[in-house]
Amino acid sequence: MPENVAPRSGATAGAAGGRGKGAYQDRDKPAQIRFSNISAAKAVADAIRTSLGPKGMDKMLVELSKAQDIEAGDGTTSVVIIAGSLLDSCTKLLQKGIHPTIISESFQKALEKGIEILTDMSRPVELSDRETLLNSATTSLNSKVVSQYSSLLSPMSVNAVMKVIDPATATSVDLRDIKIVKKLGGTIDDCELVEGLVLTQKVSNSGITRVEKAKIGLIQFCLSAPKTDMDNQIVVSDYAQMDRVLREERAYILNLVKQIKKTGCNVLLIQKSILRDALSDLALHFLNKMKIMVIKDIEREDIEFICKTIGTKPVAHIDQFTADMLGSAELAEEVNLNGSGKLLKGGISNILEELVVQPLLVSVSALTLATETVRSILKIDDVVNTR
Repeated sequence: MPENVAPRSGATAGAAGGRGKGAYQDRDKPAQIRFSNISAAKAVADAIRTSLGPKGMDKMLVELSKAQDIEAGDGTTSVVIIAGSLLDSCTKLLQKGIHPTIISESFQKALEKGIEILTDMSRPVELSDRETLLNSATTSLNSKVVSQYSSLLSPMSVNAVMKVIDPATATSVDLRDIKIVKKLGGTIDDCELVEGLVLTQKVSNSGITRVEKAKIGLIQFCLSAPKTDMDNQIVVSDYAQMDRVLREERAYILNLVKQIKKTGCNVLLIQKSILRDALSDLALHFLNKMKIMVIKDIEREDIEFICKTIGTKPVAHIDQFTADMLGSAELAEEVNLNGSGKLLKGGISNILEELVVQPLLVSVSALTLATETVRSILKIDDVVNTR
């Protein structure tokens, strides 16, 4: 019986010894993992330390990038990289004991020399040189999320700009003349350039979805029953009075629609009203009978773009609605796009091999803004803690 007990005891001891040996061999690994996690967490904390507060360094870089976008429209990444490189050089120069004022003045001289070199390197681009314009647009798109679609978007961008300027005399372009309409759904491959006007509002009347040789009017008054100047309430006591009110309303709206039709208008745009319904059902009925396409709820901020695009003029009162206030289009058509309507008128490996073209304005602006930012940082010599 004792002989049978001893082996079991030995086996248990051996197993315990095996576990103890295994625990001893792995004892350093958890500690290394802990130290590694602590180091990683400290690195993250140090990285975001300068972003703490409303005047953190990341806010400064964001504002720098915004300033570059406003100034040149591109180079938002480049300006931050240049600023970072200049700050790195500042650190090395300061460690050598060079005074910040000397560094700042030297950067200013270097900036002037850099602009001179960039200007000498640059060459004029003619607006008739389509290939260079496409290369410039492609360069700008290559650093964006949509870089894989640059072959589609670059020609579209160049064509859009060329449509709104006179290449013989233009020196710049007003981007407000180009409207980007965003529609939910689809892919970037579905993007298209429309030479004319696109409205997201649907046609209000049924049965009229296409008008050729369109004469387009834009009104800022309501086609509905008038309201009194003061907030009053009218009580109708019998059917005769009720019938008279309805007949007066019908005659009033019919007169408005007849005056609109008299000018030759066959497409009517109605500005959105916040006081009352801009278009009553009765007015829509009369407009539909007279074959006038109606698009209502035109936003106030779109009025200027619409007038500039189709040549119409906004009319605030029916007495001013004349033929010379109308715009024109070869075709006005409603097209369905995923259930919504629209109205139509009518990563670079080798810079040299990739034909990268960057406008001089982008380079000069990035260099100037980055230098000014670094010089501003050098002027900061104290920190005041505030609540």
